Amino acid sequence: MKKRARWTSLAGQGFELTAAVVGFGAVGFWVGGYLGNARIGLLIGAILGILGGLYNLIRSYLRALNRQSQVEQRESGER
Repeated sequence: MKKRARWTSLAGQGFELTAAVVGFGAVGFWVGGYLGNARIGLLIGAILGILGGLYNLIRSYLRALNRQSQVEQRESGER
């Protein structure tokens, strides 16, 4: 059961990264089209999406790492 929960968590994080890139890319394309250069807007939007998505991915990884270290400290204290 725990392996499946880990798998779904990783899939969710991958989907979140993809959604950030696609979402920011679409907004950048729309803004760029409005301003007269959709390609540059798409590029800027995609870069912002990658940066934001990676930030969230790293933040969730560090949170999970911190949780794991707290569990290990509790287990070592119980012995």
